[in-house]
Amino acid sequence: MSDFGHTPFPRAPLVGAAVLLSIVLIGAATTRLTGIGSSHRPDSPVVAERYLRFTDQPDGSIWVNDAVTLQRVESVAPGTNGFLRGTLRGLARERHRQGLGAEEPFHLVAHDDGRLTLIDPATQRRVDLESFGPTNEAVFAQLVAPPRGAGVASATGPIATALAIPSGELHE
Repeated sequence: MSDFGHTPFPRAPLVGAAVLLSIVLIGAATTRLTGIGSSHRPDSPVVAERYLRFTDQPDGSIWVNDAVTLQRVESVAPGTNGFLRGTLRGLARERHRQGLGAEEPFHLVAHDDGRLTLIDPATQRRVDLESFGPTNEAVFAQLVAPPRGAGVASATGPIATALAIPSGELHE
């Protein structure tokens, strides 16, 4: 028979593991609470923005409407645009978790440095869309492009290229 079950476990590795775990937890808490050691890039100026409502339809499509003008911006066919659907599902799940409805529109913001952000004003959650690559970001970039002659700030630089809008076509 073996004495394996009766041999005490060495104390030094347990103490070492406990100390290491404590240091990691204290470091993570300090970073989280104070912001020291974390990086946050401030938002660059907004060059285009749009408030959007996304409405599921009985056939599985999604209607995308401008919340200000109430005009349809896009109709997403059933079974397409998995990234858009997944992003919205995550934001809707958070609204449901907090007991919020779909009344408040989402805020899609294009920044001067080419970044695109989808913000849920109801939950304060934001999705920095550039994190998911240019193909996925382009799905939302086409939704922020204002109709010709809409009054938004002049766009130049990367965002004008991303939105495929010549800088002279946006008005003050």
